Amino acid sequence: MGTHGSRLKPETVADLTKQTAFTEQEIQQWYQDFIKDWPKGFLNLDEFEQMYMGFFPKGDASKFARHVFRAFDLNGDGHVDFREFLCGFSATLRGTVVQKLKWAFSIYDIDKNGFISKSEMKDIVSAIHKISGTLSENGSDQAIQQKIDQVFQQMDENHDERISLQEFINSASTDRSLINMLELDYDTK
Repeated sequence: MGTHGSRLKPETVADLTKQTAFTEQEIQQWYQDFIKDWPKGFLNLDEFEQMYMGFFPKGDASKFARHVFRAFDLNGDGHVDFREFLCGFSATLRGTVVQKLKWAFSIYDIDKNGFISKSEMKDIVSAIHKISGTLSENGSDQAIQQKIDQVFQQMDENHDERISLQEFINSASTDRSLINMLELDYDTK
């Protein structure tokens, strides 16, 4: 990405305006803020977890942060650079319903095989519950499993015990209750 000064190169900004829903001015501001917080030009998993823990001080956000980090780290190099950071935020903040659902799917698809299994969903839903800090470890397992079984009953259209991206998008786009069950806070209107 070049030097880590306070401004991006014009060609980088032009490319990012095509890839994201941000204006040139917004991209430059995001970059200045990013470099201020992470002067080396990227953040690692520990830094990402610390950031998330600041957002959710009453609960344990570390496990969920690891899953979100994996979704941001598009090239799998163990770092989130500015481009990955901005593209992820663009999808979640200003993306279409389908872009937001694809982003959510990438968090749930832990092994990146193109499907969500019940165990993957349980891992993510459990991590989301830990963020709130309100559920005990042993009291919530049965409730979480019931929620997962219900989601699978509604989303797993071909009953193969896994949810594809298309099944996820089809179901979540048309049934707001599924979004709520998965605790995704996306506007689907």
